[in-house]
Amino acid sequence: MTKFRAYAALQAKEKFQLWEYEPDSLKDSDIEIRVTHNGLCHTDIHMRDNDWGISKFPLVAGHEVVGVVTEVGEAVTTLKKGDRVGVGWICNSCRVCYHCLQGEENICKKGYTGLIVGNYGGFANRMRASADFAYKIPDSLDSASAAPLLCAGITVYTPLRTYIKYPGMKVGIVGIGGLGHLAIKFARAMGAEVIVLSSSIDKEAEAKSFGAHHFYKWGTAEEMKNLTGSIDLLISTSSAELDWDLALSLLGNNGVLCFLGIPVSSINVPLIPLIFGQKSVVGSVVGGRRFMQEMLNFAAINQIKPKIEIMPLNQINEAIDKVLANQARYRIVLVSEER
Repeated sequence: MTKFRAYAALQAKEKFQLWEYEPDSLKDSDIEIRVTHNGLCHTDIHMRDNDWGISKFPLVAGHEVVGVVTEVGEAVTTLKKGDRVGVGWICNSCRVCYHCLQGEENICKKGYTGLIVGNYGGFANRMRASADFAYKIPDSLDSASAAPLLCAGITVYTPLRTYIKYPGMKVGIVGIGGLGHLAIKFARAMGAEVIVLSSSIDKEAEAKSFGAHHFYKWGTAEEMKNLTGSIDLLISTSSAELDWDLALSLLGNNGVLCFLGIPVSSINVPLIPLIFGQKSVVGSVVGGRRFMQEMLNFAAINQIKPKIEIMPLNQINEAIDKVLANQARYRIVLVSEER
């Protein structure tokens, strides 16, 4: 009898604790992974606390998973034992709708399957997943750096890849955190002129070290006035309530305001500047297979790596406390005891 050792929350809002479970039989299209690294995402905490009402317990979280393939199903041809792979938030989809056929499983018409929504994730010594949603990690990308790219990385890469049309586009990024600092790096590597907008003026030097060309304190009247009508793509990685009328005023004609973070309430969009400036307000959620492997390869070639802090997996609860205290700079990666 095979048993996997994991860290699970047995009930909502409880701390993670050691737990064992017997996995289902390995399907023909699945692989088994010896987990070595997990990125810690705030979504793992939301799922632990059942903030969205979709969690099932016992919950084994972890959806930025890197490890080594130890078993492959009979129908698997794309991966083999010994391959280093990553698994992100999306672990399945309908496979047949228009969006899935384009590699946009993140907007599957029937809805994609989240790795830790009713399934066991990566906070374990082993896990099983569909080979179709496991991605080879390039040799030049270390496992600790690769882990956060599987959620945070693809979340910022998808809209940047979609809306950056030519070198020199002015891309504004609101917020410097787990998403924002990676957005700066990817946008710079894509040839954009990167403008960071943050309420934390002490982060200017760090933002520029990540690749930002310009830094402005959000909401400073005179500085914001100088930016009016100049930004082609403005990406909000923040979940805070901000002055969205001001944000729209920063966009040039054909400018796009893209939401990655989710503000507490809805926003009011002034129609006159939207219509006469042909501006757009859009959202973006993680990313599908079309961009995931491309993103990993792009990160490897350009050596785009998140700023991380490494902690052992057995300190998962302490790591969560750091995230909740806003002390993580900027992603925590949990390393398995058995590697």
